[in-house]
Amino acid sequence: MTLLRPPKARPGDRVAVLSPSLAAPGFAPAVHDQAMARLADLTGLVPVEYPTTRKLGASAQERARDINAAFADPSIRAVLATVGGEDQITVISHLDAEAVRADPKPFLGYSDNTNLLQWLWSLGVAGFYGGSTQVHLGPGPQVDPVHLSSLRAALLTGESLEITEPGESEDFGRDWLDPRALTEFGAREPTGPWTWTGPARTVTGPTWGGCLEVLQWVLAAGRFPADPGVLEGGVLLVETSEELPSAREVGWILRAMGERGLLSAVDAVLVARPPASSFADLADAGTRARRRAEQRDAVIEVIGCYNPEAVVCVGVPFGHTRPQWVLPHGGTMTVDGAARRITADYS
Repeated sequence: MTLLRPPKARPGDRVAVLSPSLAAPGFAPAVHDQAMARLADLTGLVPVEYPTTRKLGASAQERARDINAAFADPSIRAVLATVGGEDQITVISHLDAEAVRADPKPFLGYSDNTNLLQWLWSLGVAGFYGGSTQVHLGPGPQVDPVHLSSLRAALLTGESLEITEPGESEDFGRDWLDPRALTEFGAREPTGPWTWTGPARTVTGPTWGGCLEVLQWVLAAGRFPADPGVLEGGVLLVETSEELPSAREVGWILRAMGERGLLSAVDAVLVARPPASSFADLADAGTRARRRAEQRDAVIEVIGCYNPEAVVCVGVPFGHTRPQWVLPHGGTMTVDGAARRITADYS
C-alpha cells in the first residue's frame, strides 16, 4: 500500500497531546508538565491538552471524542499520545474516519497506540511508531538525543536518518511519583550488537507493525485486510511490552501471523530490543540477558520457517525501551543486510 504522508508542522503550530488509552498525566502531573515544557522548548510547537488528557477513567467514547476533535481542528497540525495502556481497542469503533481523510495529520504513539496507528493505516494515512510524552519527554535529566532527533524529523523536518545504537538502555525509569523521576534516568545497562540474519541484500519498503501483543488483538478484531499481499515488499516492525511475554508466547503470535501470510509477504523484519524486567518483575542481569536471547532465538526461528529470504535485524532500539527511536509507520525504511545499516525516511 502507498500511504499518504501528512504534512509537517512548523514552529508555532499547535499540536494535540492526548491520552487515547491511559491518562497517565492524571496521576503523575509533574512528569507531564515537564514533558509539555520540553516539547515546546525543543520543537517550538505549542502543546494543546484536551478534556481527557488528564482524566483518569475516561470512557472510550470520551477519549474518541477528543481524538475526533483534534483531527477536525484545522489549527492542530499533529497528534501525540501521552502513553499507552490496554483498552484502546474499544476506542477505535467511535472514531471519525471522515475527519482524518479531510485533514490528515501525523500521529505519534506506540504500545497500545498500535490500535490507532493500524486504524490510520487502514485509512491510507501514515504515522509514526514511537513517542510517549510521559515516558520519553518528561522523565530524566534531558531528552535522549536519538529520541529527540527522530521526534523532530517526524514532526518538523521530514529528513532521513540512520538508525543507530545508543549503547545503553533501560527497561523502565523512576517511579513517576518519585521526585527523582524529573532529574534521573532509570537503571541503564550497556547494550550489545544487533543480530542480523537472512540474505545480504537491501530492502526498501513501507513499514507496518507495532506491539506484538496488540497486533494479535487488531488481527482478532478483524481490523486488517483479508489479503496479506498488501504488505508485499514491506518492512515489518515488531516489539513486545512491559508485560514481558515469554519467548514461547512471542513465537506463538508470530507463528499465527505466519499462517495468516503476513511474514511471507514482507521482505524485511525489524525486531526491537525487548524489555526484560519491570517494576513487578525486577529480574537480575543474567535473567534479563537470558530472556532477550530466548526471544531473539524464537523470533529468528519462526521468521526463518515462513520467510527464509527476509532480511531480519533483532535488537533495534524502538518500542518499549529508552533511549527510543521513533520510526515511520507506513513510511519508508531501508534495511541493508550487507552493510548492516538501517535508515528511515521521515517525510
